Amino acid sequence: MIKGEYKVIGVMSGTSLDGIDLAYISFKKDSNWQFKILNAETVSYSENWVKNLKNLTGLPTIELDNIDTDYTQYLAKIINQFIDKHNITNIDAVCSHGHTALHQPALGFTKQIGNLPQLSTLIKQTVICDFRVQDVLFGGQGAPLVPIGDQLLFSNYDWCLNLGGFANISSEVDNNRIAFDICPVNIVLNKYVEKLGLSFDNKGQLARSGTLNVQLYNQLNALAFYDETPPKSLGLEWVEKHVLPLINSFNLSTEDSLHTFVKHIAFQIAKIINQTSKASVLATGGGVFNSYLIEEIEQLTTNQIIIPSNRIIEFKEALIFGFLGVLKLRDENNCLKSVTGAIKDHSSGKIFSFNTSQ
Repeated sequence: MIKGEYKVIGVMSGTSLDGIDLAYISFKKDSNWQFKILNAETVSYSENWVKNLKNLTGLPTIELDNIDTDYTQYLAKIINQFIDKHNITNIDAVCSHGHTALHQPALGFTKQIGNLPQLSTLIKQTVICDFRVQDVLFGGQGAPLVPIGDQLLFSNYDWCLNLGGFANISSEVDNNRIAFDICPVNIVLNKYVEKLGLSFDNKGQLARSGTLNVQLYNQLNALAFYDETPPKSLGLEWVEKHVLPLINSFNLSTEDSLHTFVKHIAFQIAKIINQTSKASVLATGGGVFNSYLIEEIEQLTTNQIIIPSNRIIEFKEALIFGFLGVLKLRDENNCLKSVTGAIKDHSSGKIFSFNTSQ
């Protein structure tokens, strides 16, 4: 049913494995869409789940299916706890991204675990999920999906930059939204600080203390992906094949590896945002808390890097996946062909309705 106001829970798990982001949001449609984040939190993964989720790409199908079942049950537990903790009673839908296990759109498939129909039964709510699969079937990349939210919720910024497991960006060009993945970020940086027993590089202090390896820096920037034209997207498989072996071949200290890779990230991002001058760049995602990375980007651009409130920084993706679900409920396009390369704009995702008589 088309309504003027919706209350949903957006659920997001990113490739950087920071945890599960949950946001309870109110969306209201007047002349434009308005939103308010009512409650939000991140639930960190246990060591066991971090280990399981790191090693999904090479698993046999039956093992991946088993993890999918376990992860769906785990996700249901986390969502139920969030609902109980915040005494949430008015929910139109729970809109969940799941966790990306496989993403190879060029081969015609993508898989996010945690999107099984039983999620609806376990949390006793309507669930909207599996937002990427239909786009891939339509010949698209299945990513990025956030740009429709950038277009309708954050249109006052020239660029919307997300610094998560990967850096992705979106902008309006000739009345079309364009968006694409730029390069890996936390999915690489976090891997190297793990060697020191850390989960992330606090404010980029370790990277700041390192020195640049010019040869590695140049070889990273020469990777073929960076010369491809959008639409394009990245996955863990690409990182494992092209990035990690290259960095490891240099046998650098952790600090030097981090320093060089941060310089690489900043160069790739600046190359994109410098296509326009005097532009405003909204920066969100966990990478925003890496002060050294933000400084390096600012050194390479005259554009204004705008860092919003912590709630927007941390929960923008959960917010927008909630919004994707609202658009799906209204049967309105939530996936743009100009972004993903699909054959048409479409309303993506699966709806699992919970029957109260179940």
